[in-house]
Amino acid sequence: MPLRVERDIFVLRQRGREVAAAVGLEHQDQVRLATALSEVARDLLLGVGGADVVFAVAGAADGQRHLRVDLAPVRALPDGRYEPQSGAVARLVDTLGVVTVEEVTVVRMSRRVPATAQALTSERLAQLRAQLGKSSPGTAEEELATQNSQLIAALDEVRSQRDELARLNEELEQTNRGVLALYHQLTDELEETNRGVVALYAELDEKSAQLRAASESKTRFLANVSHELRAPVTAIIGLARLLGDSASDPLTSEQEQQVGLIRSSASDLLALVNELLDLAKAESGRIEPELTEVDLRAVFGQLRGTLRALHTGPEVELVVEDPAPPATVRSDEVLLAQVLRNLLHNGLKFTTRGEVRLRAERGTDYWRLVVSDTGPGIPAELHERVFEEFYQVPGPTRVGGTGLGLPYARRLVTLLGGDLELASAPGQGSTFTVSLPADGT
Repeated sequence: MPLRVERDIFVLRQRGREVAAAVGLEHQDQVRLATALSEVARDLLLGVGGADVVFAVAGAADGQRHLRVDLAPVRALPDGRYEPQSGAVARLVDTLGVVTVEEVTVVRMSRRVPATAQALTSERLAQLRAQLGKSSPGTAEEELATQNSQLIAALDEVRSQRDELARLNEELEQTNRGVLALYHQLTDELEETNRGVVALYAELDEKSAQLRAASESKTRFLANVSHELRAPVTAIIGLARLLGDSASDPLTSEQEQQVGLIRSSASDLLALVNELLDLAKAESGRIEPELTEVDLRAVFGQLRGTLRALHTGPEVELVVEDPAPPATVRSDEVLLAQVLRNLLHNGLKFTTRGEVRLRAERGTDYWRLVVSDTGPGIPAELHERVFEEFYQVPGPTRVGGTGLGLPYARRLVTLLGGDLELASAPGQGSTFTVSLPADGT
């Protein structure tokens, strides 16, 4: 449509509003587009004598449809540029600028069509053209009345928004006062809590220092006592062995019984001393594993031969399953054998019927060494207590021992980078599982 005289500005504004409504723009967007169109039209009419206006609906790079308005000036724009007289015009539309279409410079503005608007098919566009062609533009007075109505509605909306904003500001101020009061209260409580935490940490540090000192004293005591007792106990065992030797003067049966009792008691005491010394070494950190490639088949064979002498009960079978080759793990062979020997010895000691079994299971990057027995079993509430020093499970099946074997075994497994776990229930035997990384790390 042409833009040549002042009246055409009102007609163009009306047509712009009608087209915007027809393609599905919301009411506020219709008013914005019509206002921007009338302002640009007035600038072009005064500056270059008018323009030819074309409305179109086209897609954009963002995938959305846009209502596009091209105003082709009847004369060239000064310097090929256009700047609206009012800087607010550009904020009324999505885009506003000068483009070249088929070697013709036009001023183009666009507004995005809502995604919820009715689809604009070719039939729908033809229908809209027909409707717009039948409608006749109103007079300038009618358009001015329409603008006044829109302005009044806009002012009402602004007033309503202003009242709502004032209400929200008042609520926000009240909320801020409440938040500030709460902040001060929480700050005071936090400061008081911090003072309590600092005092608690100071007390904990003091208790930790005392515990470390007590632990170190206990370790030194165990090491010293064990070292001092080992020599005389070993001497007692040697003297008892000499007294019972056939090369010595013969003893009476009662003397032989007393000497045997002395030798047995001294051997038990020496075992206790050795276990105390081993535990003291582990607690003091003086045991450093020497990691090498350990052949589990060789270790299992050594354990089978070593523990055969302990396997005296005819109703208990010792089963050591050789793992399938290759069965190597990077670990300390001496410490690993000591752990497994301890677990097997415990199983043979507490099992009166059935079997004690050692087997190995290979995972992706780990080994599981499993020692299981058919002994009396251990209640679930005592599973962690059996790893405490000097603790022995109460009951009729309790046999001799010091209660140091399992704590020492767990410490050794930890030094080897693994875990020692127990699964057991009364009447179902016990299963100790040593999990070790295959590469030692």
